Amino acid sequence: MGFEVSGSEEVNTERLRELKAFDDTKAGVKGLVDQGITKIPTLFHHPPDEHLKLTTSGRKADSIPVIDLAEVDKDPSLRQGVIGRLREASEKWGFFQVVNHGIPVTVLEDLKDGVRRFYEQDIEVKKDLYTRDQMRPFVYNSNFDIYTSPALNWRDTFFCYLAPDPPKPQDLPVVCR
Repeated sequence: MGFEVSGSEEVNTERLRELKAFDDTKAGVKGLVDQGITKIPTLFHHPPDEHLKLTTSGRKADSIPVIDLAEVDKDPSLRQGVIGRLREASEKWGFFQVVNHGIPVTVLEDLKDGVRRFYEQDIEVKKDLYTRDQMRPFVYNSNFDIYTSPALNWRDTFFCYLAPDPPKPQDLPVVCR
């Protein structure tokens, strides 16, 4: 296992080679699943998560924060409380669940169906969309922090910026329009 020195930073060249090989497939995690892998590659192995420590009673010590938006637009003090809970959840967890947001279930189901359609497309169609260029109108890749994270996450991602300038329909994949 060789190491390369870049400034004062040591980089495992074997790991870098593996990361680049994975990234160059442009198939992401879904590509690994579609290949039928039976063992999670070591690039995805994480150390134990500190948020999963158990209390003495055997229950999980923490749970995913739930942010309730009911009535938040009607009462300024509720709004400030929600902002505080959002800040805390973002800092401590990095994510949270939002309830009473007013988005109809049908819209959420359509959104999930669109995501499913995107990932179930032929791999060659997705490869054309795979990019690390965060400035493109539509970005699809696996692990935005692939070359800096200590371990990869078991996920692929696609996104587009909706504001301040929404994308043109032709900038989105046909299955997402």
